[in-house]
Amino acid sequence: MDQFEFTSKARRNIGALLILGILISILGIFTSHDDHIGNRFWVNMLIDGFFFFGIALAATFFMAVQYAAQSAWAVVVKRIFEAVSSYIYIGAASLLVVFIASALHLNHIYHWMDAEAVAADPILQHKSAYLNIPFWAIRTVLYLSVWTFFAYYFRKKSLLEDIEGGSSIFKKNISMAAIFLVFFGYTSSTASWDWIMSIDAHWFSTLFGWYTFSGIWISGMITVTMLTLYLKRNGYLDQVNESHIHDLGKWMFGVSFLWSYLFFCQFMLIWYSDIPEEVTYYIARFGDYKILFWSTFAINFIFPMLFLMSRDTKRGYFYLSFVGTIIFIGHWLDTYMMITPGTLKDHGYIGLLEVGLFLTFLGLFLYVVLNSLTKAPLVVKNHPYLEESLHHHI
Repeated sequence: MDQFEFTSKARRNIGALLILGILISILGIFTSHDDHIGNRFWVNMLIDGFFFFGIALAATFFMAVQYAAQSAWAVVVKRIFEAVSSYIYIGAASLLVVFIASALHLNHIYHWMDAEAVAADPILQHKSAYLNIPFWAIRTVLYLSVWTFFAYYFRKKSLLEDIEGGSSIFKKNISMAAIFLVFFGYTSSTASWDWIMSIDAHWFSTLFGWYTFSGIWISGMITVTMLTLYLKRNGYLDQVNESHIHDLGKWMFGVSFLWSYLFFCQFMLIWYSDIPEEVTYYIARFGDYKILFWSTFAINFIFPMLFLMSRDTKRGYFYLSFVGTIIFIGHWLDTYMMITPGTLKDHGYIGLLEVGLFLTFLGLFLYVVLNSLTKAPLVVKNHPYLEESLHHHI
């Protein structure tokens, strides 16, 4: 089948997931005896907002990579990347809500936004030329505006290519992809500094931007792989063969090891140098979150290594689904570990509010993505490399 049908059953299931998430979140708020419940809500809004926005951004990035490299194998799953990237608008809006609330001092996520704290802290004063609300807001609007524009542009041109054919649109997309990748190469790092690393405003790491990027990239690849398997199981995407699935599995495997490598490099260099202003980041995580911190690394490193090493498992629907689900949750935990210790200190924990908001965002994400899949044929038409992709075999 060429056109995806978002059935009433699927809509009901996602609606039920959304309602369940909202009810669990409300229950978590009203049954909590935590004095920090208000800040916990905003912290989790940032965690889930950034996590799912990052997945949409990673899909946009991967489309640009395919254009710039003039790659053929992924053409038959290009519409899935486009559908995932369509969540970028909702994701950007959810982040803006958190950021506006932070700037209005409705939460205490960013310590450097407190004028009294800055006045009493020489380190924050030294960083105030960069970490100040007006400049930070300008950068944030720039990131979100340009990223969402490119997601919109690639989708629009892809649909136009279905109608017009030829190679002119494809050639323009190569040039636009190159522009996007240069912009993204810088701003993916600076955005992670602004939105996440600045939570621990006394700390910095030159690897942090790449580490954050690898996390959203693997989360995006997992999502696309899981959606491809879901569509295949439901009788769609006959054009996708075992070799395409194998390539998606290789990306899951490879980017998982990139993340693991960057995790180890950042940790090892800071541990070895033992400089006070650097180790403070890990002291906070060892002190109150040690089990969760190392469990996150174990999940995201060991599961791909054990289950996706061989050729057969990269083609196996069960293995990819099982490992994908586990490390998807593992990378949500990684986002949780990047944000929670610096915002909630020793008051953070995974309770009903955390589970509820995750399910709410997951339901919203799935609805947007699956609804986007209904707007165009599941396989592109008139792409110059479509025929090569249809005959892709390894």
